[in-house]
Amino acid sequence: MEKVPTVYIVASQRNGTVYTGVTSDLMARIHQHRTKAFKGFTAKHSCDRLVWFEVHETMASAILREKQVKNWRRDWKLALIEQDNPRWYDLAETLGFEPLIAPQPSSRT
Repeated sequence: MEKVPTVYIVASQRNGTVYTGVTSDLMARIHQHRTKAFKGFTAKHSCDRLVWFEVHETMASAILREKQVKNWRRDWKLALIEQDNPRWYDLAETLGFEPLIAPQPSSRT
């Protein structure tokens, strides 16, 4: 399979916790985030919704861009997401993933 260097942002929900990452296989990485394959930041904060991504020609340029975006202020990241995805639609669905099930509010008895 061809490697496609990609910078991406996943979120827990609209205006929720965001995580910026880089990968050469976006499909596999989104699957890892959705299944919480790694017990790190994204699993702890339920960042499994792909809200932004950018494809690069080389892994070197993707890594530079990831570092740049990671160092941005939060409001700049939110503006980047909302520039092309104002409703924070889960872009993974356009790549063939099933829709995420929204967490249900807990009921107190």
